[in-house]
Amino acid sequence: MFENILTLLMLVLLQAVLGFDNLLYISLESKKADVARQSFVRKAGIGMAIIFRIILLFALVKLIDYFQEPILHIPFEDMLEGHFNIHSLIVLMGGVFILFTAMKEIWHMVSFKKFTINDSSSKQSVSKVVSMIVVMNVVFSFDSILSAMALTDIFWIMAVAIVISGLLMIWLAEKVTDFLTKNRMYEVLGLFVLFIVGIMLLTEGGHLAQIKLLGEEIVPMSKTTFYFIIIILVLIDVIQARYQKKIIRSHQKDS
Repeated sequence: MFENILTLLMLVLLQAVLGFDNLLYISLESKKADVARQSFVRKAGIGMAIIFRIILLFALVKLIDYFQEPILHIPFEDMLEGHFNIHSLIVLMGGVFILFTAMKEIWHMVSFKKFTINDSSSKQSVSKVVSMIVVMNVVFSFDSILSAMALTDIFWIMAVAIVISGLLMIWLAEKVTDFLTKNRMYEVLGLFVLFIVGIMLLTEGGHLAQIKLLGEEIVPMSKTTFYFIIIILVLIDVIQARYQKKIIRSHQKDS
């Protein structure tokens, strides 16, 4: 029994660590809904995602070999080569969507003509935002579920870990969103982090599909590299913000 509890705690910690990028996506995506509905969107999206994660866990336990079996082959040797399975295709599509979302939001930020705090005309329906949160949550959960399956084969332990980590994510999503709302300058940082997440998913999907581009195999970005880049981006943003404040104060004294 003690061993099962220890395994459960390890799985919850694993889900929390691997869920950072997912948490950031949820916070940014929920802002597309009306302000009064954003909290509901986050809770409903994560709540539904918990159910779909458990369903996915059950499917992977029963059909793991099918998910890993190649279903598509690209044969252009020395140009583009790959063996795609369901797992790799889902991760690749998730990466493409994340990159597209991040680039679209960054472009919107730099190309606006009139700045507004809340642009109600661009708000999306609650059902659409919840659906996107659920879909991307399932995409992000693939690696964490497969990692959990490597630690234990007891279904109820993995299911409980998913529920606990989901409830923790609901609480943290509110905190992250409140922080981004009060410090809107960090939204740009969040979008670039999301951009890196998209690249990480593409490299992971490319590795799973054994893609070779011009004879070179795609190497997945490690979590260590990902977190190192995030730390550097945060440090640059904090230092830049403080430097700008010093410049503003200096100009105010001179005037």
